[in-house]
Amino acid sequence: MGAKKKKIKAFGKFGSRAGVRVRNRFNAVESLQRKFQPSPFHPNARAKRIAAGIWKCMKTGRVFAGHAYYLRKE
Repeated sequence: MGAKKKKIKAFGKFGSRAGVRVRNRFNAVESLQRKFQPSPFHPNARAKRIAAGIWKCMKTGRVFAGHAYYLRKE
């Protein structure tokens, strides 16, 4: 995996293949999907994305299906 640069953030792993608009859209989705999301099983718990559409509640340990990139829009 390539080194990440400050200006291009997560898109740095792809190198210099795309324009500004594509980089910005990718970084917006990537940063949101990496964050902990609110879990539907416990009011104070967090859910972590394991794979596309597969989530795990960190408090209860339940694995469940949801949206691909995030559970709830912020």
